[in-house]
Amino acid sequence: MDMSYLMQRGEVWWYNRRVPKKYRAFDKRARIRLSLDTYAREEACMLRDKLVEADNQYWAALALAAQTDGNGKDAAHANYQAAVQRAQMAGFSYRPVLEIASEEPLTETLERLLSVRDAADPEDVPEPETTEALLGGVARPKVRVSEALQIYFDEIALDEQMYKSPQQKASWRKVKTLAVTYFIEQCGDLVMEEITRDHALAYKAWWAEQVMPSDPDKEPLTGNTANRRIGGIRSLYREYFKHIGEEERPNPFRSINFKSRQKTEVPAFASEWVQQKVLQPGKLSGLKAELQLIVLMLIETGCRPSEIINLQPQDIRIDADVPHIAIRSRSHGAAKREVKSASSEREVPLVGVALEAGRRAGAAFAHYQDRNELFSANVMQGFRRRDLLPTKAHRIYSFRHSFEKRMQEANIDYGLRCLLMGH
Repeated sequence: MDMSYLMQRGEVWWYNRRVPKKYRAFDKRARIRLSLDTYAREEACMLRDKLVEADNQYWAALALAAQTDGNGKDAAHANYQAAVQRAQMAGFSYRPVLEIASEEPLTETLERLLSVRDAADPEDVPEPETTEALLGGVARPKVRVSEALQIYFDEIALDEQMYKSPQQKASWRKVKTLAVTYFIEQCGDLVMEEITRDHALAYKAWWAEQVMPSDPDKEPLTGNTANRRIGGIRSLYREYFKHIGEEERPNPFRSINFKSRQKTEVPAFASEWVQQKVLQPGKLSGLKAELQLIVLMLIETGCRPSEIINLQPQDIRIDADVPHIAIRSRSHGAAKREVKSASSEREVPLVGVALEAGRRAGAAFAHYQDRNELFSANVMQGFRRRDLLPTKAHRIYSFRHSFEKRMQEANIDYGLRCLLMGH
């Protein structure tokens, strides 16, 4: 067990560390001694690790501040984070001194003061860094909307991105970024604490002009579009302040939305159209071989296009007693990928043209792996050139609705339909 920076006084463990030479120009302390207030070696090691990280961040902040004449934004962030960690290690949430004075119960404030005293060597005065951390002496750095978004990506929403493929992560981030970009364009890259209800209402007014334009020649956007963008900045505001411990902070974007139009459903392909047009011999010739096979598998499985193009060879199980494909998430490796929901993980039997496509799939669909947009663009272009779309509203996704419609017409049990569709 690593016992670096640890010493015992009696039975109590202490943190004992010299200030590294390269930081002595910034930190005048020769040695740091702090009581860890524990008799357990394992707990002392854990607390020691947190203090090591906090000190490293603090020294890095001092060095960076010196390089930038004391005005380094990164230094302020690092210094603040070090204070937060020190407070947490002592069993407290970090709070600015004004909040402690005005909002915290006197008993908890006294506990903070006692912790400052107990952490010090009996022969020394309390360390400034510990005092600042427990009594709120480090100013919280001002974070602008664009910076809050980066904090959201890098710290707050790590779990949401953990199992996404590179394309899924890029698409997810694009949606979040777009919402923030619209807000910054209209209201500016404001400091998060300075966003007011007036800013939110002004932003709503701008979206109202997009949804109900005063110019009759301007194409209106849908209420759904406006709601997604407003919802994006509302969510960022909520999650950022929850992250820094201000869960109760009123959200200026609360209750701001537009009445949504009824969702436009992608129409299904008629069975006759699929049989007589799409499956007409030679109709798909000229398309890339992988595109043809993907289309055939979509017709007879009802899967989402992304579920087919991201299959791995081991997911196409032709030799099973019932040939099928396995739709599943993958948590690691080059093919890492999330599925839409837990119910989307399923096995779908291969029949008809889908079975033959599965036999010919070989190494699956490597060209379109994690390239949903490329697949969509290529196949839609191919279908338009061949007049395979009955209307402008039809999409490749129409095969999924067509499959579901055929199951309904065949009176297949509702539960089985949901299972096959991944609902």
